Amino acid sequence: MGLRIGAAVLLTLLAACGTDRTDRAVTGAAIGAGTGGLGALILDGDVGTGLVTGAIVGAATGGLTTSDDFDLGEPIYRRRY
Repeated sequence: MGLRIGAAVLLTLLAACGTDRTDRAVTGAAIGAGTGGLGALILDGDVGTGLVTGAIVGAATGGLTTSDDFDLGEPIYRRRY
């Protein structure tokens, strides 16, 4: 049960911004790399491996989901202030 909750939270954290597939994959990779690196640091793992693994999982999650699945808005680099 705890593993499922952890997986759901992780997938939510790796969800990407944007409406097109490229934006979602790029932002998913960035969010995933940060999450993976931080997780490895907390768990005394190899940070480089955490960064790469997180980026791959984040890019895949962002690329395979749509804004209907998760919608975190426009990526920060596309916003006009």
